[in-house]
Amino acid sequence: MKSALFIYILTELAFSKNICKIQEKFQLQTLYRKGDVMLGGIFELSYKTIAPDFSFTHKPEQWKCESVDFEVFQWAHTMIFAIEEINQDPVLLPNITLGYRLYDNCLKLQVALRAAMSLIGGLNDSIPDSDCRGLPPVIGIVGDPLSSHSIAISRVLGLFRMPLISYYASCSCLSNKIEYPSFFRTVPSDAFQVKAMVQIIKHFGWTWVGIIGTDDDYGQYAMNSFHEEIKPFGCIAFTETFPKAQEKFKYLQIINTIKHSTAKVIVVFSPTANLIALSTEIIQHNLTGRQWVASEAWSTSNTVATNENIPFFGGTIGIAIRRGEIPGLDNFLFQIRPSSDPNNNLILRFWETMFECKFQEAVNNQNDTALPVTTMCTGYEDIKSTRTAYTDVSESRASYNVYKAVYALAIALHELMFCENGKGPFENNSCADIKSLQPWQLMHYIRKVNFTNRFGERVAFDENGDALAIYDIVNWQKAGDGSVTIKTIGVYDKAASGGQELFLNEKDIFWNFIPESVCSKSCQPGTRKANRKGEVVCCFDCVPCADGEISSKTDSITCTQCPPDYWSNQQRNQCISKEIEFLSYEDAMGITLATTAVFGSCMSISVLLIFLNFRNTPVVKANNSELSFLLLLSLTFCFLCSLCFIGEPSNATCMLRHVVFGISFVLSISCILVKTIVVIMAFKATLPGNNMMKWFGVTQQRGTVFMFSFIQSLVCVVWLSSAPPFPSKNTKHQNSKVIFECDIGSLIGFSCLLGYIGLLACISFVLAFLARNLPDTFNEAKFITFSMLIFCAVWITFIPAYISSPGKYTVAVEIFAILASSFGLLSAIFAPKCYIILLKPERNTKRALMGR
Repeated sequence: MKSALFIYILTELAFSKNICKIQEKFQLQTLYRKGDVMLGGIFELSYKTIAPDFSFTHKPEQWKCESVDFEVFQWAHTMIFAIEEINQDPVLLPNITLGYRLYDNCLKLQVALRAAMSLIGGLNDSIPDSDCRGLPPVIGIVGDPLSSHSIAISRVLGLFRMPLISYYASCSCLSNKIEYPSFFRTVPSDAFQVKAMVQIIKHFGWTWVGIIGTDDDYGQYAMNSFHEEIKPFGCIAFTETFPKAQEKFKYLQIINTIKHSTAKVIVVFSPTANLIALSTEIIQHNLTGRQWVASEAWSTSNTVATNENIPFFGGTIGIAIRRGEIPGLDNFLFQIRPSSDPNNNLILRFWETMFECKFQEAVNNQNDTALPVTTMCTGYEDIKSTRTAYTDVSESRASYNVYKAVYALAIALHELMFCENGKGPFENNSCADIKSLQPWQLMHYIRKVNFTNRFGERVAFDENGDALAIYDIVNWQKAGDGSVTIKTIGVYDKAASGGQELFLNEKDIFWNFIPESVCSKSCQPGTRKANRKGEVVCCFDCVPCADGEISSKTDSITCTQCPPDYWSNQQRNQCISKEIEFLSYEDAMGITLATTAVFGSCMSISVLLIFLNFRNTPVVKANNSELSFLLLLSLTFCFLCSLCFIGEPSNATCMLRHVVFGISFVLSISCILVKTIVVIMAFKATLPGNNMMKWFGVTQQRGTVFMFSFIQSLVCVVWLSSAPPFPSKNTKHQNSKVIFECDIGSLIGFSCLLGYIGLLACISFVLAFLARNLPDTFNEAKFITFSMLIFCAVWITFIPAYISSPGKYTVAVEIFAILASSFGLLSAIFAPKCYIILLKPERNTKRALMGR
């Protein structure tokens, strides 16, 4: 058997040495017209196909294609219309007549490949090897509409550099010019379609979406691209794939996934056929409350957009190929008539499907089972009386792309035809000859096609052979008469500038329900997103910003720290100026302390006036009246210096408060110390033979007070000249407030000032304590001891209270210490004397004093 076959093959080769014979012809359904230059076309005209028996027990029969799709038949006749229009144009391709041969791919890749091979190989029974001149069977092909078909066909056509311009294949994979060098298209790539869909989803704030796609190149590439595009702001709740065969349990699985998902928005990349099967299951399971986002493959499908489906698919938003109105197309479509020409057998098939009748030839064909015989076709039926997708040119989308594809080929041929010798693009600047044109020469001109058609739209291909990315945004709506309309509600134009690619007229949108599709609701200003462990980024918790931090935008990832002088408001969405805190005269505390200070100074002045009025009385004279006057004057300043601590700090008040405080108290303590020394020396002077008082007279007393005060003044001068106190804003102790305070500048200077006061106070206390048991005649030492005990107790307790007090209370504690110690000195030393002077005048005599 094998030997006989081998001998047969050798014999055939020997007799056909110079002739290439076609061994078998494919029985393809076609539309044909002869021309000087031929264009090919591939369309999915039949939506029902019967596959032959591939058991290989006998020779396989031909594929049977039945039931012509009226809408696609319009696409094919749009190509014929465009060719006829070009042939009648006296400017475009003068003296050249375009012909065509169009094939039906029957929705099957095998048939599509057979059609492509027939177009590039020709239909002659034999071709001599010497026939190397003249035009090829076709110089370019319009089609195939399916991405998977175009991928397979382009791999073959690319070897011959045969241009293939698709009007519907949108898979982004076909933009690869290394794999598909001769592929072009007038429909935008899915890469742009996905961008448009993602922009719509982003526009409506949908961050949690499901995605369904077909199990082919178109669906898988689109879903992968969608995954990448949505990452910056959204997440995929689920991903499902349509089965290659329409298996019911697979569709039930998809329905179950949709039911149990919290995603309310579902994106579908699929041709119409899969949606029909899915919609059937959706209706059976009463699955409502979902917002569908349609790819261009089914967004304008009247087969799915029906009254029955509108409760479930109403409000669908889809990406649609740009619509274009082609004047004269409708009249051209009405002119079709059946023909007995075998090269136009598709017209017969279309006519039989349209009018549900049979031609006599079809009845005689026993293998034809396309339609049951109901009536015989006459060929004179009135096509104008029908209302089908074939005659409806109101939504010319794919047809418009076919129209542009034909014109792109014609413009390229026109440029090639009018090439100037010596300026051509080929070897030695030569031009191509229209009479012996090769496809690869035409492809050079197709790459550079860039024209504006008579409808004002620019037609061009980018470096990847892709069309300019512009889409219509459509919405499925229920019309007033109860029918379903697919209304254009916006445009997506990738070439638009300024971030205006997407335009939507939201007032025209119809919703079945108000869609909201998020895994977690948006975090409002004042909170931040905190991702949940083990979940996608769209599922998160909203955590309030910490004190001092804000988030002013919705869905903030982080909270922003407020500047040093600002603090977060209660809502944590705005930084507001911190409350500036200082002890002011408007505060109740400030008023109280100021009133107390004024009252203390008034008391000191009152006592001074009493002592001046009674300066000649024994009580005043016995207590060293000059030192008492000076002490009362210094105590007045001690009370008044506390007023420098109240009010808004400034450079002047910060320096003044410490200087006045330091000198006033040193002057007071110096007077008390000198009084104590005088008391001790006065007691010693009463002893026989002691002449000590002459060495510590009035002059020495004044000098001692001046010297002690001068030392404190010197400390203040050094401090103020090296590092003086200055006003500062303290934000460390209280986050929500700015404490306006006086910074001491130099800690050493402040320590020296306080330390010097403390030293003099301790010396006075020690001396007074030692002299406390002197005879009652000189009992002022007891009063000084008590006053110094109060003074030291106040300032010792002041230190921890000063450190632990916050904000303005720090200054209040310091003022309280000043006032308390001043009142202690005033009351302990002068209260007993005033009591005698004012209330017990009988005791204010020398005799009374000496008697005791």
